[in-house]
Amino acid sequence: MPLRLAVSLLIAAACAAVPAGASAKGFRLGVTAAEASTTSALVWTRADRAGFVTLEVARDRRFSGTVVRRRMRAAARTDKTVQARLRGLTPGDRYFYRFTRPGARSDRGEFETAPRPSSTQPVTFAWTGDSDPVKRPGTNRLVNSPFDVFARMARQRNDFNVNLGDTIYSDSDSEFDRQDPLALSVAQKRAKYRDVLSDAALRRARASTSMYNHWDDHEFINDFAIAQTGYRTRSGAPEGLTRVVTVDGSKLYRDGVKAFREYMPVTYSRSSGIYRSFRWGRNLEVFLLDERSFRDAGADDGGVCDNPAGSGSRDLAPTAPQRTRALFAFLVPALGTPPPPACVARINDPNRTLLGARQFNRFTRAIERSTATFKVIMNELPIQQFYADPYDRWEGYEAERQRMIATLRDRVKNVVFLAADVHGTLANDVRLRTLEDGGPQNSGILEVTTGPSGTDTFKDDLNDTSGNPQAGDLINSAFFTRQPPDGPGVQCSALDTFSFGQVKVTGRTLSIVPRDANGRVVTGHDGNPCGPYVVTRR
Repeated sequence: MPLRLAVSLLIAAACAAVPAGASAKGFRLGVTAAEASTTSALVWTRADRAGFVTLEVARDRRFSGTVVRRRMRAAARTDKTVQARLRGLTPGDRYFYRFTRPGARSDRGEFETAPRPSSTQPVTFAWTGDSDPVKRPGTNRLVNSPFDVFARMARQRNDFNVNLGDTIYSDSDSEFDRQDPLALSVAQKRAKYRDVLSDAALRRARASTSMYNHWDDHEFINDFAIAQTGYRTRSGAPEGLTRVVTVDGSKLYRDGVKAFREYMPVTYSRSSGIYRSFRWGRNLEVFLLDERSFRDAGADDGGVCDNPAGSGSRDLAPTAPQRTRALFAFLVPALGTPPPPACVARINDPNRTLLGARQFNRFTRAIERSTATFKVIMNELPIQQFYADPYDRWEGYEAERQRMIATLRDRVKNVVFLAADVHGTLANDVRLRTLEDGGPQNSGILEVTTGPSGTDTFKDDLNDTSGNPQAGDLINSAFFTRQPPDGPGVQCSALDTFSFGQVKVTGRTLSIVPRDANGRVVTGHDGNPCGPYVVTRR
């Protein structure tokens, strides 16, 4: 018997002898597949101890027809995580995979490869973001666990899912943030990922189908940009106060990328970051924009947007007309005075960029050339206008926002933006302007935001920012849902619901249904259901 065959048979025999419950001992953080294309995918696990593990991939859940068997090392330099890129897979096929070592076997994962570009079969997927894996003091229980949104996503049996960032909070956003130090080093960030993967619902979602993983700011630090050095945070500060943390942006980026890639398998390069696109049949192409790797510092960097000057509190709505600001001065007194002119000038500076020139040009060329019926842009940060706290979003880079919207409106059909980050469900037209002089100017492009999956909601954030426990509800009813010129007229505004978005794409329509952790359609502030939102092919 050839040596290689004998070794394979011994491995198979050892795996068969492992009891079903042994996965908890050897691979406690589960498995996942990512970056599925027509012929390839990434598969991942983390072993509980260093050493060799064996990957098995099959077309049947019993692994009677194994198509890949690969021996891999779980090493300390990658925190015992292992991942392998599978190639030569069959388009539109389902695969099962698992990892083993003597005496242990991982959970079984599964994924589907994308169909051929000529395929007209319907495609379903879901997306969410924003989870904060902070443990309650003195316990191993996560504050926002269980992450029921992920459990519900797993039950949908989608073709793929998207985790759109803020999977960890390096500067915790939870009620226990002051008990949790900033996670700035690789080791601290790894610990955050291990914490969040202690949640069974997230592990279930990651194993149920392929997951496209994406980062946002909290994988690094709140409102992160490499060029920015000072960050105001509540973490580690006395109750009710904040402190400024100075960091080396380049090092923080490198450390954040390393930890992210170890735990959230993704396609990355220095020149492109994690910008990429995936084709799913004739009717869908998905573009994932990297809005961290190449951006300029926020407009508020260096205290330019403080109101009052030197207060350390940035202006809440610097891009809103003063007539609108004045209406809410009873909530936030600083709104009664105009924002700092230098702040507004920096926001509107045409030389500032969110994507970087290379990514902007590469993306706009690619989406213009796409032959897919529908083009979905997975947007870390919303591009529609909210006015409140715009610094980290597209609104904080207004000139580039205008260029992006105009390019898509004039040159590309059937475009949709899907986003997270704001911790709420909001749907609206991606307007070029809303409250500004001249009245609203629609683009005809829809954006829907969703989340959070497990952290403070947008309502909580607004209450905290203003110091008023009624602010979230007041801003929602008196501003977000009001039609221009009194507000942005958001079609749906649900600011206090854990949620995800469910999408179905056919040759004629793309439909979006925001759902809560129980699978019900999210209800807006007005009591009406948020969706379904249907985009019909033009």
